[in-house]
Amino acid sequence: MNIIWLGHGSFRIETAGQVLLLDPWLTGNPMLDTSQHAAAVEGATHLLLTHAHFDHVVDAVSLCRKLGIPAVGQYDLMGHWAETEGIETIGFNKGGTVALGDVQVSMVTAQHSSTFASPEGPRTGGSEVGFMIAAEGHTVYASGDTDVMADMEWFGDYYKPDIGILSAGGHFTMDMAKAAYAARRYFNFGTVIPAHYRTFPLLEQSAQTLIDALPDVRVIEPQVLEPIVF
Repeated sequence: MNIIWLGHGSFRIETAGQVLLLDPWLTGNPMLDTSQHAAAVEGATHLLLTHAHFDHVVDAVSLCRKLGIPAVGQYDLMGHWAETEGIETIGFNKGGTVALGDVQVSMVTAQHSSTFASPEGPRTGGSEVGFMIAAEGHTVYASGDTDVMADMEWFGDYYKPDIGILSAGGHFTMDMAKAAYAARRYFNFGTVIPAHYRTFPLLEQSAQTLIDALPDVRVIEPQVLEPIVF
């Protein structure tokens, strides 16, 4: 399994013969140069989407068309795109699991919001979610944009993820201290990868707080397009 950061909350996960693009934000992403876009999406098999905010889905429909792959995510948003955009989608909902080849993806709750712009103003795009991604003997908890929540207790107990991709930039999501609190209280991660940070001055720029708070966990500050290998 390779987990590759594309900047902000975007990741490329290569595992069990699949290439999952998690919330791939290309257009306007200040962490990902345009010269890196082709490498970021090469060979992708699925788009995996946590919610409808622009910095997670602005490129989703065009990538699905260009690459000929399905968007995978919350049922209401996927149904809307299937109807209005004509792209292939796999829609499911919280509590459900779908098989993407030999990769099992389970949808879990998150605490955030999920809207997109329209001529009439913001519209709700389904609901915000996270994912448990199980393959090759690992389970990855991709939190999506979220605050700390009590549901994480049963997430950790039931799914037992060993890898956490945690939103940790603050302002819009958990900050580093809250992500560390969640990791300590609710999970038994071997590895934690912070996300949704460094993109703008408004967000946290370093994961040192997270590193210091989790001395027994491998906390990896990701670098764009550098694989983290498991």
